[in-house]
Amino acid sequence: MHSAVRLTVMTLALGLSACTVHQPNQEPSPPIETVPPRQGPVVKPLPGGQPSTQPSKPSAPAKPIPRTSASFAPPPGGASHWDPKLGVYVLDNKTNVFYRQRTYYRYDNGWSWSLKPDGPWQDTDSSGVPGGLGRAFSQ
Repeated sequence: MHSAVRLTVMTLALGLSACTVHQPNQEPSPPIETVPPRQGPVVKPLPGGQPSTQPSKPSAPAKPIPRTSASFAPPPGGASHWDPKLGVYVLDNKTNVFYRQRTYYRYDNGWSWSLKPDGPWQDTDSSGVPGGLGRAFSQ
């Protein structure tokens, strides 16, 4: 029994001693370049030669309109795009036909809905369509 313990201790000591004998790479590291701190915004002179007193603001890039919604699936088999203001998909090849949650909505001097893009259409009022559609066509 003592020989097994002694062998285990010797194995651990030998294994750990190998870590202390290893020398790390002694090559000198390259110098770190330092950049002087900026003194404030760069002010470009106006065409007349006088510098402006206010720095110009960078223009924000235009945010692309998403083609799909994160919450609602697009209509099956139809070309469409997501309109975040209306909260529905707008069918690209049909005028005033919209889609959300397996229901199509159509505006033709009043609202109607259907389970298929070509009907049959059931009449409804603005309370039967998504809120963004009802507000957009109420004017």
